[in-house]
Formats: sequence, structure tokens, C-alpha cells
Amino acid sequence: MADHNHNKDNNLSGKKIFWVTVLNATITLTEIVGGLLSGSLALLSDAMHNLSDTIAIALSYFANKLARRPKDTKRTYGYKRAEILAAFINSAVLLAITSFLIIEAIKRFQNPTSIDGTLMMIVAAIGLAANVFSMILLERDSHGNLNIRSSYLHLLGDTISSVGVLLGGIVIKIWNQVWIDPIVTILIALYIMKETISILKQTVGILMQSAAPLDYTLIKETIESMDKVKNIHHVHSWMSNEKTIHFEAHIDLDDMLVSEAEQIFAAIEEYLIHDQGITHVTLQAETNRCDDKNLFKF
Repeated sequence: MADHNHNKDNNLSGKKIFWVTVLNATITLTEIVGGLLSGSLALLSDAMHNLSDTIAIALSYFANKLARRPKDTKRTYGYKRAEILAAFINSAVLLAITSFLIIEAIKRFQNPTSIDGTLMMIVAAIGLAANVFSMILLERDSHGNLNIRSSYLHLLGDTISSVGVLLGGIVIKIWNQVWIDPIVTILIALYIMKETISILKQTVGILMQSAAPLDYTLIKETIESMDKVKNIHHVHSWMSNEKTIHFEAHIDLDDMLVSEAEQIFAAIEEYLIHDQGITHVTLQAETNRCDDKNLFKF
């Protein structure tokens, strides 16, 4: 009956995202070279973490721009799924990389190798400084935009990882305990895997058009308590991205004029949009049309 779009994302700052992306790409390259030269798996795992975040930050900017493209005859729902598809691919690749790093770390326990603790510390310190500076660039904007907030949290994770690598380098330099390197590697990899699996579950759910996380019992009770509403049934809900919820349903009404039904639908839409956080609402009016009055049609 109606299609409302109340998604008000702030524009991402192109200059800030550009410099954060450049900084993270520089960190990644530095840590890969430093990890290979020093023999540190922890540096390489942190480099993979930074690489994923560099891609994620860049994709968040470009996907945000793409998602703003107007709907057309080929994509009547628009381009919002671009963000979800990018996140799914990025997460799947990252999960494979971290699994490989854990396997390599276990091999290091069995066959320890010498590690240049000094070079490991220098590279980790450079990464830490760049990550902190990137966080400062995005800190203000992170409070008003969920997309920037996610990038900010990625950088916070990078900062924590860099601290871990730096401390590992100190232990290796002072006490020559090279076993700390695979330990740090596994801890970083497990942290990344935890975050990655969470993102994968969310993106798969959205791509599979899983039901939006709503209180359907409350929605049913609230709408059916409205005057002249007999029943709500054949509900479908799904998400275009993590913030855009679509909702459609059949509403069984008493016999009335179309103008009266419009008033009732306006009240239902107001409730769904403002109380339930639904973005797009489509309602179909009927009077004793469907034999199946279940909330969901099976």
C-alpha cells in the first residue's frame, strides 16, 4: 500500500576515508615486508587483519556511494545489497586466511625459528601509530554514522592487535622466547575469526532473505487490537542491508469504504515505522478473502 524510506545515512567523508585507507594499506605492506624479513607470523597475521580492514573501509565508502544510486528498472530495490555482498566476500576470504595462519602457527610450535624481535617491534610500533591516527580521523564521525562506526571498530581491533605484536616483540627481544610469536598469532587469528563468523552469519541471513529480527507476536497483537481490523496474516519481512527492513502483510478488515481503510493503514504504517523501526511497509487490504489466516503462510 505504501513504501516509505526513512533511512538517513550521513555522507561518508571522502577525504577522511581516503587517508585512512592509504594509512592502512601502508601498514599492511610494511607488516608483510617486516613479517617476512623478521620471520614473525604475528606480524603477518596482523598484516592480514589490516588488509581486511583496509578493504572493509574502502568498500564501506564505495558501497555507501553505490547504495545511494537511485532505483531503476533493473534493480527496483536499489543497490543496498552491494554492501552486504562485499562484506560476505571479504569475510569468507578472511576466514580462509586466518585458518591458514593458525595452521602455520601450530607448525611453528613444533619447529621454532629465529625471529628478529627488534624489527618486529619497530614495524608493530609503526602500525600502532598509524592505527591510532586513523582512529582520531574517524572518531567524530563514528558517533553519527553506523557505517563509519563499523570502520572505527575495525581500527580499534587493529590497534589492539598491534599492541599484542609489540609486546610479543619485546618478550622475544629481552628473553628470546620465540614461542610468544605463534601464541600472539593464534590469539589475533581467533579474534578475527570470531568477528568474521559474526559478520558471515549476518550477511548470509540477509542474502537468504531471512526474517527481520522483529517481535511478530507484539506486532500481531497491536495491529489486531486496532478498530475494524479483524486479522493480519501472510506476513513477509526481509532486509536489504543491516539497516533497511521490508515488511508486507495482508490486513483483513470489516466492510468499509476505501477512504476509511486508508486511515487504518496510515495508523498501522505509523506504528510499524516508528515503533518497530521498519523502513518499507506494503499492506494489502482484503475482506474475508484468504482462507488461511495464519500470520505466516506455509
